[in-house]
Amino acid sequence: MARLLVDLTPLKVSPAYRRLWVGNTLSFVGTQLTLVAVSLEVFALTGSSFAVGLLGLAALVPLVVAGLYGGAVADRHDRRTVALASSAVMWLTTVGIAAHAWAGIESVPLLYALVALHSGASGINQPTRGAIIPALVGLKLVPAANALNMMTFSVAMMAGPVLGGVLVASVGYAWTYSIDVVTFLAALYAVWRLPSLPPQRAEGEAAPTGRIGVRSVVEGLRFLGSRPNLRMTFLADIVAMATAFPRALLPAVGGMVLGGGEAAVGVLLAAMAAGAFLAGLFSGPFTRLHAQGWGVYISILVWGASVAAFGGVVWWAQGLPDGDPRLTGAFVAAALCLAVGGAADSISGVFRTTILQSATPDHLRGRLQGVFVVVVAGGPRVGELLTGGASVAVGEGLTLLLGGLACVLGVSLLMRRQPEFLKYDARSPTP
Repeated sequence: MARLLVDLTPLKVSPAYRRLWVGNTLSFVGTQLTLVAVSLEVFALTGSSFAVGLLGLAALVPLVVAGLYGGAVADRHDRRTVALASSAVMWLTTVGIAAHAWAGIESVPLLYALVALHSGASGINQPTRGAIIPALVGLKLVPAANALNMMTFSVAMMAGPVLGGVLVASVGYAWTYSIDVVTFLAALYAVWRLPSLPPQRAEGEAAPTGRIGVRSVVEGLRFLGSRPNLRMTFLADIVAMATAFPRALLPAVGGMVLGGGEAAVGVLLAAMAAGAFLAGLFSGPFTRLHAQGWGVYISILVWGASVAAFGGVVWWAQGLPDGDPRLTGAFVAAALCLAVGGAADSISGVFRTTILQSATPDHLRGRLQGVFVVVVAGGPRVGELLTGGASVAVGEGLTLLLGGLACVLGVSLLMRRQPEFLKYDARSPTP
């Protein structure tokens, strides 16, 4: 049984990683509290769902820009310093959001600005933290460390939205934001305790000089474009998210098709997060898998198949009248499909992150982690746009069914075009 459970070795052998993991666990939950509370506050101030949607735009643009640039910064300077500075900015913006609530300012533009600043700092912080992990635990333990990180993130995604709604209703916005201010201090302390972590270069290679600009970013992109295994991790994820990301359709599915309203939508979202958590909890076998190319392929196939099955359930349920008892069974089946999909997506993320961190030279790790942040943030947005548009023409159920099948077909065509990716061996990481 022990071999099935998540590998805790990184926590045992690396005190620095252990502190970082505990700090991130607390800060992830706190960040989710703030994201939910800000959305609720903006809606309370404006009464507009469009205004709430603009929060996503305010966060996405700085994240994309800073993700690319932040990776270049992480490859030039001591990564402890970069992580500490960006974490401090994230903490200060959270303090600003809390102060905004305590002072009763009620300024929506100011909230947008603070969210954008927080997201920009996160765009620098995320690739830096990703580049740090191999130095803290060693390449052999990178899969286990990533599984632990993924499990933490899924817990935050499950608990954060629920706690955020409860706290706003019971103690108000100011106290909810203040909890994030306090919990983030654990992450700040963990980064402060890190040793110096300058980028490691090949013997005889001179450190770059001059300003960090577009040239540094292009260098990372050029490296990615010339390394088929690394490139495939990004392409596979883009196909999975662009064709079969169901989140934009969940309000319609839960509220109108399955008849459960907002509570049903919450359950469906929680089902995806629960699947990801269980995948992390029982991650022992796949973190020991050496054929990680096959791991990416199979997990994305399962993701696509589960979304297609979810779409099939929804398509069938669309023909049932309101109050039909079969809708309950359809809802349970839909939640199970999303739980399987969440688990598969989590496993894919662990493998893709591990390949990226293990096969990339250390002095380029930050930039490629920055591209990873951009793809992870942007891919689902593209998927939401495509599925939302398609559902207008053919309905939610058929859109999800066809999207899942397109994911399976698309990733299979990718692997046929680049079969060497399936030969990737973690014991000999080749970019």
